[in-house]
Amino acid sequence: MPTPHNNANKGDIAKTVLMPGDPLRAKFIAENYLEDPVCYNEVRGMLGYTGKYKGVPVSVQGSGMGMPSIGIYSWELFNEYGVENIIRVGTAGAIADNVQLRDVVIGMSASTNSAYASQYRLPGTYAPTASWSLISAAVKAAQEKGGSFHVGNIFSSDTFYDDADSLAQWQKIGVLAIEMEAAALYMNAARAGKNALCILTVSDCPLKGLSTSAEERQTTFRDMMEIALETAYSVK
Repeated sequence: MPTPHNNANKGDIAKTVLMPGDPLRAKFIAENYLEDPVCYNEVRGMLGYTGKYKGVPVSVQGSGMGMPSIGIYSWELFNEYGVENIIRVGTAGAIADNVQLRDVVIGMSASTNSAYASQYRLPGTYAPTASWSLISAAVKAAQEKGGSFHVGNIFSSDTFYDDADSLAQWQKIGVLAIEMEAAALYMNAARAGKNALCILTVSDCPLKGLSTSAEERQTTFRDMMEIALETAYSVK
């Protein structure tokens, strides 16, 4: 039955969901890649669609910005709707020197400055990681596609405008890119016994002063979308 944030009924959502932050990117993916997409959610403008990719049911839904927002939507998908796999498809800022504008980054793990893990009352520091089944499928899809991609640690930050100007410090320890959602998604998946992965396109290089436009971020990062869809197809 519907939740406070999602008016889908059980059975409306596929077992694998692609989750961009921007609901308009969800609409773009549904309209350009899915067969016969049906909109199942419009609550708070967080659009969600289910269709088929190469005959396999796949859903795509916006998550909003930040860990609290993706925390709500992914928790409900995993725990209320029986979703097994969530693949975040988002944008990131490059941190590592060898990561360039429009490169794809596959987040093997997600460091964070968030207190999201405090809810679990763990006697130590938790390391949020992606699911191997999704990582391996995404790497294979990226290799077959042939574009520039990287696999490694990303940084999920609670702050977009960082007064501490800390990216150079994360660069020293080999972090590839910064975004704002993956760590919470990985924790929710681990707690629910489900699978999660974050696939990103580099939309800007803050340490180099380079960036893409808002329109590009919404509609043109097709390599990331296609890698995610092939990953979804492979875990059918």
